[in-house]
Amino acid sequence: MLAPLAALQAAEKPLSDWQHLVYTETWTEKWPDASGKAETRKVTAEVWTQAMQATLDAQGTLHIPARAQPYYLDGPLVLKSGQKLRADPTAEIRLKPGSNTCMVRNANIVAFNDRPVPAKTKPDSSIIIEGGIWTTLATTQKEWNGNLLGRSSKENPVFGTHGVILLQNVRRVSVKNLTVRQSRPFGLHLANAHEFTVENITLEEHRRDGVHVTGPASDGVIRGVRGNSSDDDVALTAWAWKNNAPSFGPIERITVEDVTGWHEDDHEDNIAIRLLPGVKRFDDGTMLDCSIRDITLRRITDIRHFKIYDQPNLERGRDTDFSIGVGTVKNLRLEDLTFNRPGQIQLHANTDGLSIHNVRVNHPITPDWHLLAIGPLSQTSKRGKSEDAAKWVEIFSPDLDCTVRNLTVSGVRTRDSQTDLPIEQVVKVIAQKPNPDYPKTTPKGGKGKGIWLR
Repeated sequence: MLAPLAALQAAEKPLSDWQHLVYTETWTEKWPDASGKAETRKVTAEVWTQAMQATLDAQGTLHIPARAQPYYLDGPLVLKSGQKLRADPTAEIRLKPGSNTCMVRNANIVAFNDRPVPAKTKPDSSIIIEGGIWTTLATTQKEWNGNLLGRSSKENPVFGTHGVILLQNVRRVSVKNLTVRQSRPFGLHLANAHEFTVENITLEEHRRDGVHVTGPASDGVIRGVRGNSSDDDVALTAWAWKNNAPSFGPIERITVEDVTGWHEDDHEDNIAIRLLPGVKRFDDGTMLDCSIRDITLRRITDIRHFKIYDQPNLERGRDTDFSIGVGTVKNLRLEDLTFNRPGQIQLHANTDGLSIHNVRVNHPITPDWHLLAIGPLSQTSKRGKSEDAAKWVEIFSPDLDCTVRNLTVSGVRTRDSQTDLPIEQVVKVIAQKPNPDYPKTTPKGGKGKGIWLR
């Protein structure tokens, strides 16, 4: 008699058993030629969405084997609780041009854009996604073949969903050992997610955040993210821009470890890890604390900026989508950081408990270099290089103060040094001032300041 696991494996049927549900279509795709100029290609290929979904529906598991040709999807594969999707590491799965959806998601996605997430939401649980090379065909920085948004569905999508892999309203889920290649949505978008594991994610010429977590979220591990996101390799957004947030709420007890950024790219300045706390005010006036607490970031290499600052939503209008004051961070630990090029921890949040330990600075430092900057930033966006200063906007919140207490720093050293850098070299406190020459010179500046209670 077969053991239960062996019996289950023996009962699983290969994807080829659903080959009759595959259909062939012809369309066009835009790819760069040898000179980098976009050229239009005629493509005739198989669309596997129905076959793969039928396999999942029939047996709760799907294995996508390797083959020479890519598999195309024209909409998301939907996993229910307890279901598993595994792809061969070399199997490439592409989103058909113009689909404009995510590629994989859980079943019970629920919008909470207009109110706090209630206690009972009927989440999906125990979902496993592993392997494969996933792409929405953003073949250049400015070409995404009609797949701009990683929406939950073509019809009536949940507002704010924006992932290649989308897991919203989930518990005890695992995503590991996969590659996200040339995609415009977030590589992995988690929201209202608890007890999750994200492991061994490779980003290849990606065009947006790699692993993006929207609150509420808790008890998660994100490890082994590597490659080029051209943005935030990892983002924890408790308060978030509403066009990328199906929910809002605190983010707690998350470990992010073994993250390696990209350092051979013209866009290296964008490689970052973001933490975005805040206070959400819903349309009915309800207020929700979106704090970030008990977070550990460790063994992080070649990340240019750790962005922990207030930033209104310029995409929707900074005066219509913003946090009600700076957010709160509590018990944040950063350890075993390696900077092979200049970088910084930029902190504009009310913070109680920040520990920075064992930082190796492997680049030359200047007298004005500091690892940690406390206080508001100011930067002017000229909105497409407009010469009309009336159209310029401030990117950050230079008029808001922040207070930092219980800061500990140890082991910040330059290459080959056995001595810690002095705290005055490590920490800078920012006090903004209005720029009297604005708009002749930028930025505009402000009146906010950082306050370090030592």
